Amino acid sequence: MTAVQTARQRARRELEHVIKATAGRHLAESGAAALSLRAVAREMGMASSALYRYYPSRDALLTALIVDAYDAIGETAEEAADPALAAGARWLAVCRSVRGWALVHPHEWALVYGSPVPGYAAPADTVEPATRLSRVMAAVVLGAAEDGTLGVPARPLPGPRLVTDVVLEMAGGPPAPPYDDVLERSVVLLVALVGAVSYELFGHSYSAFTDDAAWFDVAMAVAAEGVGLDLPLG
Repeated sequence: MTAVQTARQRARRELEHVIKATAGRHLAESGAAALSLRAVAREMGMASSALYRYYPSRDALLTALIVDAYDAIGETAEEAADPALAAGARWLAVCRSVRGWALVHPHEWALVYGSPVPGYAAPADTVEPATRLSRVMAAVVLGAAEDGTLGVPARPLPGPRLVTDVVLEMAGGPPAPPYDDVLERSVVLLVALVGAVSYELFGHSYSAFTDDAAWFDVAMAVAAEGVGLDLPLG
């Protein structure tokens, strides 16, 4: 690779970053449904035709923003999942970190966990980034199973298996007994986390709790204990 090619690639990446940052501001102001390549190009002082060379459609730009958001959430969870912590403490650390990220990036969170964008269908290349957080959940539960600290769920999950073959494939196959419901337990944790963060972020907890952070910890503890994890709350 020549120095000229490398410089061009770097310049392209930098411009793509600016385009996405500009689009992110439009998301915050108008929402994903109103995202317009022409408006983004106009704010940047670019011709629309020039912007199309980087993102050929509104959906292509939206996909790039969605992938970035999923990757950022996944990276936040992965960094918080300290293997030196006990499983329950690791789960709580992940939950707190993801909540913290969402509070700083509410529009990005809404883009991936809020209402679907009318007319937009997410392509296959969003699947891997979207599953990063769920893989962290599964790793926490599997870690507890392996070290013997995973208890019996408060309500055993009924058979037959509830997750689809798609989930099994992403997980590398079904877990072995006696913890063959690990994936179902992981999904419970994922839904509890996303639901609790969204409930707060979208304003539903307004004036409901004296301490949102403390309530969040309690909600996560209840969810975790329901699937057999013990959280170290004082």
